[in-house]
Amino acid sequence: MAVWATAGAAVVAFMGIGLVDPILPSIAKGLNADAGQVSLLFTSYFLVTAVAMLVTGWVSSRIGGKRTLLIGLALVVVFAALAGTSHSVGGLVGFRAGWGLGNALFVSTSLAVIVGAATGGSEAAILLYESALGIGMACGPLLGAVLGNLKWRYPFFGTATLMAIGFVAITFLLKPQQSPSQQPSPPVRKVGLAEPLRALGHKGLASTAASAFCYNYAFFTVLAFSPFVLDMSPYRSGAVFFAWGLLLALCSVFAAPRLQDRFGSLRVLGGSLLLLAADLLLLGFGSHAAAIAATVLSGAFIGMNNTVYTELALEISDAPRPVASAGYNFVRWFAAAAAPFVAPKLAAHVNAQMPFVVAAGAAVLAVLVVVVRRKHLRREAAGAAPGAALTDELAAVPA
Repeated sequence: MAVWATAGAAVVAFMGIGLVDPILPSIAKGLNADAGQVSLLFTSYFLVTAVAMLVTGWVSSRIGGKRTLLIGLALVVVFAALAGTSHSVGGLVGFRAGWGLGNALFVSTSLAVIVGAATGGSEAAILLYESALGIGMACGPLLGAVLGNLKWRYPFFGTATLMAIGFVAITFLLKPQQSPSQQPSPPVRKVGLAEPLRALGHKGLASTAASAFCYNYAFFTVLAFSPFVLDMSPYRSGAVFFAWGLLLALCSVFAAPRLQDRFGSLRVLGGSLLLLAADLLLLGFGSHAAAIAATVLSGAFIGMNNTVYTELALEISDAPRPVASAGYNFVRWFAAAAAPFVAPKLAAHVNAQMPFVVAAGAAVLAVLVVVVRRKHLRREAAGAAPGAALTDELAAVPA
């Protein structure tokens, strides 16, 4: 029951990424804001997420997994509810920042807690966590569409309610610092605040993070700006992003490992990035129907890229996986904060196609980093099952 409670809360946490996608135009209309102002909902969320990467390991290694989970859940409940009551876009952006901190603390700890509490073995626990990731990424836009079609505030209240249920369930069902055999867990090594930054001194990890920064700019241009290009009702937009999230999850868990086995990680990464660049140009310059298809199809390339980058980041240096992951994500999440801020400004000052041209260029730049720095990226996940590192990395990364 403790495992199911934590996994259920994880589903809701992952929903938070795409929750606002279908209702961005509705929020803009309700608060008399423009696309640039509303897109800051992503910027504040991921800016806080990036900085939080430096402290989540420090916190959880000192107060324990259960307390970290509960603090994260409590912050999400409070700030999601406050977001629903906001009467200004500035207030909403600020509340999303607090939400990002709570989500970072929760998701950075939830996988380790699920594995530690599970009685069916770590593989079953990891599969459950991956399922939670996929369900959350796919269903977040649906929840946003169904509730947002009634009123744009309701998705925020719905998230707060679901996370409050998760808080109560984890409080009573999860036993702190216990293993499945009911024996006390061994002491956890305390993580220093500067360790993630020191890990970036490794050339391979720094190269991976630099390429991932460019890629994440392209990724979050799709996530934050395409709803304004599609200009659809919450229901239709939710359906588009549900298909996007479903394709992302399937390609991340199933397609990427098989392609890596056949072609190698770097070739899969380079090819997928180039296809993403072409897809972004189709999104920007194609017809409305083509833009819908390109938005959905981008989920396939994003899912494969996420898996390969994650495995590279975790396997390429000698730093402990949580530390390497924290340093890597500290860099790449800044791009997730930048893209929603820059894209609307490019559209306003140039044209509606320019955000996607720049995003496509960022994807190509990510390929160039891989090509130029390939000798530092050769140490891949030797001996590890493809895709397994994805779940290890998620123990230290927010969605």
